[in-house]
Order: sequence, then C-alpha cells, then structure tokens
Amino acid sequence: MNLHDWLRYIESTHPTSIDLTLDRIKTVVERLHLNFSFPIITVGGTNGKGSTCAMLESIYKAAGYKVGCYTSPHFLHFNERIKVNAIPVSDEIICEAFSKIEAARKDISLTYFEYGTIAAMIIFANADLDVAILEVGLGGRLDAVNVFDSDCAIVTTIDLDHMDYLGHTREAIGVEKAGIYRSHKTAICGDFDPPKSLIQHCESIHADLKVIGKDFAYEVHHNSFDFLIDTSFVLNLPLPKLQGDFQLANATSALMSVKVMEEKLPLTTEAIKQGLVSTLLPGRFHEVRFNPSLVMDVAHNPQAATSLSLNLKKHAVKGKTIAVFSILKDKDIYSVTKALRGDINQWCIAEIQNERAASIDIIKKAIQQADSSAHIVSFKNIQEAYDFALKEVTINDRIIVFGSFYTVADIMKVIS
Repeated sequence: MNLHDWLRYIESTHPTSIDLTLDRIKTVVERLHLNFSFPIITVGGTNGKGSTCAMLESIYKAAGYKVGCYTSPHFLHFNERIKVNAIPVSDEIICEAFSKIEAARKDISLTYFEYGTIAAMIIFANADLDVAILEVGLGGRLDAVNVFDSDCAIVTTIDLDHMDYLGHTREAIGVEKAGIYRSHKTAICGDFDPPKSLIQHCESIHADLKVIGKDFAYEVHHNSFDFLIDTSFVLNLPLPKLQGDFQLANATSALMSVKVMEEKLPLTTEAIKQGLVSTLLPGRFHEVRFNPSLVMDVAHNPQAATSLSLNLKKHAVKGKTIAVFSILKDKDIYSVTKALRGDINQWCIAEIQNERAASIDIIKKAIQQADSSAHIVSFKNIQEAYDFALKEVTINDRIIVFGSFYTVADIMKVIS
C-alpha cells in the first residue's frame, strides 16, 4: 500500500474516538522492541507547543546535531508530522513503519494519532539521531507520546481547551499536562502562573520544577532579548523569527531546556542565535502575502485568541481587517470571538469539512453574542469565504484566516 492507502486504512479501520489510555500502545511498543540511544525532549501545553518544538529543532540543527521532531496535526501532508533535520520523511519510510506496527499490533486497535506516534518513534530509532523532540497531541498524562520517557519535559501554558477530556478548570488541566514530567528529571513550565496542581505533582514525583518568571526569565529590548537563569545569562539574543510577544516565553522555555540538556548536547551561543532567527512554522501569525496582507493563525481557544488580538494591534494596518473564520464545535467559540472584539471589521464564516465542525448558525450566534454590531457574511465553504474576502480588500487592508488547523489548511491548499 502507498501512504494514501495506509492513511485511509487507518482512518477507516481503527477507532476515531479519543481513548485516553496507554495500555494498548504500551503493549504494541513493547512488541516492537524499540531502543533509543538519544535523549528525548517532550513538549506539552495548551498553546505554544508547536512553536517551542520548532525553535528547539532549529537551535539543535544549527548546532550540527541530527534532530528528529514529531508534531501534529499537519497542514497539507502527513509527512510534516515526522521530520529528520527539519525535512519531512518520505512516504516509503512511513509506510515501512506502518507495516511494522500492523504486524506487531495483531488484535490491538490503535487510533490514527497512536499509529503516527509509534511510526515516528520507529523511524527515529533507526535514524541515528542525536536528539528527538516530541509534541504532545492532547493533554499529556494519557497522551500516546507519554509512553516514551523524556530526559526533559516542557509544559508551555495551561489554559481552558479540550475540557471534555481534560477537565473544566486550570487545576484539573494542570494535572493532565504535568503528567509528562518524570521523576528526578527537570520539569520546565512556561506559564507565569502555574496551577497548584502542577506544582504539587512535581513535588510528589520529585521532579526538578523550573518556572518562568521565577527560576528563569527573559528581558526584552528593542531588537533583542536576554535569557536569564540564576546567576548566569545569555545577552543580546535576536528576537524569535516567529511573530508575537508570547513567542519570547516559548523561546525562553526552549532555552531553559537547552541549558538543562547542555551536558548531553553542548552548543554555542551562535547556534542559539542562528536557530532563533531561522525558525519557521506555518500558521502562527504567519504573514504569507503582503499588500494586502494575508495572515494565517491557528488560534482556536481564548488564550490563543487573546494573543492573536495583541498581534493584530501591534501589527496594525491602515485599512480594515477581514476575518475568514471557522472553528470546531467543541471550542469556546464565544470567548474566542469576544477576545477579538474591535479587531475585526468583517467576518466571513463557513463550516469546515470535519465531523467536529461548528455549524454556521453556531458560529454566527457566538459572534453576535460577543459583538452585537459585528458584520457577518456566511458561505458554503472556507474557499468561498476566502474568495469573497479577496474581492473586498484593497492594498491597505488585511485578511486574517484563523480558528482551527483545518481552517488554515484549507486556505493553504488554495494558495499553494
């Protein structure tokens, strides 16, 4: 089977529901007898996981290390999830990994994400890596990635998202996120106000917790920032290429991990600088066209929407801002749209092609509740919404595509 056939098989044959247990995947991994000679850095959190992984990948690559990086979801091609030295692995390599999983799993069912996670680790185990960076898919404690023990783990932020699975408070979610930390290993938290539950979990497992703003920090200047930890520091680092003030917290958490791992993975300040300025990641306030501006952002929860609002204000345009927006129905749509009240002059909404998609009526109602004066136009699909927005903008205007990875992916397919 080719990769397309494999993915169709996995989607159709195996459960699509999220089964938050690790027993099945542990059994399959044990049958595969995987051995890892490289250190693993695991990254979880509500927002900023992908950005932090991308910066770590870029820094270690700049230092000359061979880096494996596993992230999700993908935009256009499944291969984007599994990269070696920032290059997506080939269809053939992924298919070989899937074949090994299929032979090992026997009567055990695996989800799409579990298949991908095990495939990534099979590929990494045979790639002669120096380091692997793994992004958590959902939560942490019971995520498939957590089957693999990390040498250092980062929780970027803790906020309300995926509440049906993780809990309805930051305290409940904090426990789930903290599940990626390991006993007597360094546990990094990039949230300035971590839930007590996360702190208590680290104490209970004797993890060495390092919290941003307390144990490490950053100081920003006009065109640079300083990384500060205890009595040591790295001065005059370039601002991350990724846009947004919150990216400084992500960068600082990544640098804390680099500091923790420096005995196993020594590198120079120059590698850090090169890595920060060369980090690329689609869908994070990513301006893909200019005059008029076209920005892509995967913001889909209140915290991310608040950051998006700050970015829109910081990078203001002379003209109007039109949103091409769609979102999944299990998100806090009201709070997401409320965070952008006053930033959007016109909403072009549609329903994405996904079984979890919010309907046009639900989206429209949420926007109207958040802003009774909002100008909203509805469309059959995202491409029609985007085409309409293109006709509406002039050289000084801006289109912001956001609300979901699926929303951004749909437009990326159009413009690619």
